Parts: sequence; C-alpha cells; structure tokens
Amino acid sequence: MPVVPDHRFYYLSNFQQALAWLAERYADLLSEEECAFLQTFAGLPLAARALFVRMMMRRGEHFRTSRLDYPEIGCPLQAAQGLPSAWVEQDAALSLAQVFALATKPELVRWFGLRGALRSARKEDLLAALAADPAHAEPRPLAHWMTDGQGGEQVLSMRVSGLCERLRLMFFGNLRQDWSEFVLADLGTLRYEQIALAPEARGFRSRGDIDLYLQLQACKERYSAGEEATGILATLPSGSFDNPWLESRRERLLFQLGQQCEKAGDLAQAQQVYSACRYPGARARAIRVLEKQGRFGPAHALLKLARQAPESEAERQQLLRIAPRLARQLGLPPALRPRAAVVPQIDLVLPPDGSRVERAVQAHLQQAQAPVFYVENALANTLFGLLCWEAIFAAIPGAFFHPFQREPADLLSADFAARRREQLERCLGRLDDGSHRAHILATYEAKQGLQSPFVAWGWITREILVTALDCIPAAHLKLWCLRILEDVRENRNGFPDLVQFWPQEGRYRMIEVKGPGDRLQDNQRRWLDYCAQHAMPVAVCYLQWEQAAA
Repeated sequence: MPVVPDHRFYYLSNFQQALAWLAERYADLLSEEECAFLQTFAGLPLAARALFVRMMMRRGEHFRTSRLDYPEIGCPLQAAQGLPSAWVEQDAALSLAQVFALATKPELVRWFGLRGALRSARKEDLLAALAADPAHAEPRPLAHWMTDGQGGEQVLSMRVSGLCERLRLMFFGNLRQDWSEFVLADLGTLRYEQIALAPEARGFRSRGDIDLYLQLQACKERYSAGEEATGILATLPSGSFDNPWLESRRERLLFQLGQQCEKAGDLAQAQQVYSACRYPGARARAIRVLEKQGRFGPAHALLKLARQAPESEAERQQLLRIAPRLARQLGLPPALRPRAAVVPQIDLVLPPDGSRVERAVQAHLQQAQAPVFYVENALANTLFGLLCWEAIFAAIPGAFFHPFQREPADLLSADFAARRREQLERCLGRLDDGSHRAHILATYEAKQGLQSPFVAWGWITREILVTALDCIPAAHLKLWCLRILEDVRENRNGFPDLVQFWPQEGRYRMIEVKGPGDRLQDNQRRWLDYCAQHAMPVAVCYLQWEQAAA
C-alpha cells in the first residue's frame, strides 16, 4: 500500500492500515471481488483514494458534489475520474425520495416551484404530495430535478457499500464499530489495551462464518425494525454453528424472537422457539409459557428436569418462584423452599429534597469518620477489573483479533474463566498473600483511562479505591471476584447502591436503597443473599418521604 504523504489524509492512512491488516490475516477467506478491490485500490491516484474513503465513511449512498468539499482532495468530480465506475457512479438517476434525502426544504421549494400551503408543509407531507403526481414517478439525474436554472450540480453514488461493509466486518468482527475508531484512538478519546496479536488472530475462521454473521445481522435488523417474528424465523439460519461466538448471537436473537411471540400472545410459537433455544433464560420462559397455556403437566416435567441441573443462579431463582404454582395446579405437596438469608433492614423517613433516593440516604448516613459513597456496580467491578486485568486481557486464541477491542470476544461465554484458569489463579492468589492492594493501585495508575468492560475510571476515584482496599477484607473481595467469574453476564450487576466505610476501624457496609413502592430486583436479591450467607456486611434501606408517611 502506498505511503500517504500528508497528515490531512489521516483517514486514508487509517483505511489503508485496515486493508493491510485484512490482506495479512484474511487472504485465504477473501472473495475474488474483495481481492480485486484491495489490489485495485492500492494503485489509484491519491485524490481518488481519499475521496472514496470520505464517501465510505459518510452515511448514505448518494452525495452531492457541493457537499464533498475537502481542501486536500480538490474538485470531487476530477478526483472521481480516477475511481472505477463500478465503485462510484457519476450522475445516477435518482428517485423523488432520494432527491428529498439530498435536498433542504428551501431548495425543494425552489426546484418544484411550490406555492400556497405546500410551501409551509412538512418535508414528509410534501414528499407524499409530490409523489402522487405521475410526472415525478421516473428517476432522473439531480440536474433534471433542479428546475430553478441552477442545475449544474452532480451526484456521486457509492456502488460497493456491501463490499465495504464486509471488509469492516472482517476487521472489527462486528458491525457496531466503524472506521472512526482509528480517529478516536489517534485523538486519545478512546484508548485500548495493547495486545500482541498473532498474524493468525482473526474473528472469522471461514467464509461461511462471515456469511452467517451477515445473515444474522439482516435478521436482527428486521427484528429491530418491528417485523413480525414469524417471517424472521423462516429465514433465520438453523442448526448449531461451529463458531461458538456466532452460535451465541443466533441464540440471543432466537430468544428475543421468542419474547416477541410471547408478548404478541402467540404462545404456541413462543413455546416452539424457547424449546429450540439455549440462550440463558429460555428454558424458564418455556416453562412459563406452558403454564400460561394451562399445560401444567409438561410444565412440571420440564421444571423437574431443570431443577436437576439449573443453568445459573438466575434460573434457580425463577424455578423456585414457579414451582409452588405448578404444585397447586397439579395437587402436589408444596415444594420446600430454602430459607432466604436474613438481611438487616434500615427504615428511614426523610423530608423530600428533590434528590434521588440513593443520594438522600447517602447524605443522611454521611459522617466524617464514616464516609458513604454511591457506587452501585462500579466499585466491585473496578476492583475485580484491576485485580484481574492481565487475565481479562490475556491473548487467548479467539479472544482478541483487532486493536480496538474493549473486551475479549468470549467475555460472556460459559468457559471464560476456564480458558484463563492459570492467569486467574495468579491474580486471585494475590488476595491470599496480601499483595493485592499494591497490585490494584499499580494497575490503576498504569492502565488509567484504557477501555475496560469492568473498570469505571470516571466514577471510582483513587480516594474511593484506597479507602475500599483499607476497609474490605481480602477474603470478601475474593468472594466477589469468584461470583462474578461464575456468570459474568448476570453477576457483574446487582450490587448494592451505597458503601459506607469506617477507615479507622477497617470495616465497611453495603447498603441497597429502595424508595417508596420500589422492590428488590432478582439480581439484587441474589447478591444480598450471597453476601449474607458469607457474613459480609450488607443491609437494605427502605426510604419513605415525610409527606408520604403522614
């Protein structure tokens, strides 16, 4: 790839870096069209390459030349002469809707000579009115729509958007990120951990993986647009995928489609979808749908099967809630429920001050010798993220495959901890030998501001961190870490809102705050039970405002 001579072409330099990366890692998976693109692009004139990247990074397919004003490129029409016509089409015929997308309201008023009420109509209403005229049915170049005598402008149309999207997918491993990641990294807005990536590190192992991702993405976009589940299910790729990461994406979408069916009242379809789905929570929903259908026998049979090996604490909790109802329906003896751990309760009545309930309780409990911090999930996750940084960002095969990853690709997989057993044992071992405090603080300084799925840099200050390490026993911190690792998806959430420290005494207390009418969520109950079972200091504070209590 030719060297870009000027810093003004930073975006082109970034794109060429990405193409070189793809050529090195994906040569065996690239299609003929993609290979030809990489080879052809490298030989194009500088201005042509720059214009192409500028267009590619903007939204839409059609661009007015007057809005492609980049000093380093010069005349866009002249630059476009150096691009293959199959990539960028000049002066394509545009439909009325496409013209509306490119024009401002005043321009439309001039071009169509609008009079009376149409001049003040909303743009969408104006489009509907003009579309009703058969004279506007035929697509034509932009200049032919401009009837005010100023029709010298042309449009450049991107014709390889699909190819560019595939290249972006291969580089990032997703379509959520885009080429602006390079710019944000260059500016220091987003900074990532530097991981030594092997030449074979890549997100997709086969061409089939890429095609499956794109099929799943198309189905996901249809779901997000509100299309009915039945039509999407008919085109959703079926069967198990060899790629666990893609399989997880498919299972999640399948679960969402099951939820859509259930909400729409199509319980038969919902039951069929949930039964075929292995996403966390699908089995419990299948039991619930059977219950809604009055099929209590099959529901109880599936409940018994699930209770033999619950997939998670969350499912175990749901099963305990469902079991008594099914037992009553079937005339069975009530199932014994384990006794919930006793969690201390604080009842407060405070005058309203317009603040959130958490802030009101924080202010009420605040003492010079016992500061209270509003931390929610941030403190425990930050402590875990700093202690286990080297394990989280270990170059495990398949975990990292481009330089802009905030987290490993397998973070939420069931075998996340197992694949990093050696690194995690070393990290957690610091809690046993007492070296964790120095290590966490050193990591806090060394990794300051780097993207992390756990560390809340802007929330947990060094003051909070030092105080927490002085007051929270290593044994308690280890219990937090172990539970997070059991199920990262579920257990990194649900921590109490507040933490109070007594630095002189070296102790702490966590406090979950509930306002009037507010109830504990399932994940909060699980964390409270866990803390109480392990004798960790925790309480629930129920706040009432004075006038509500009167």
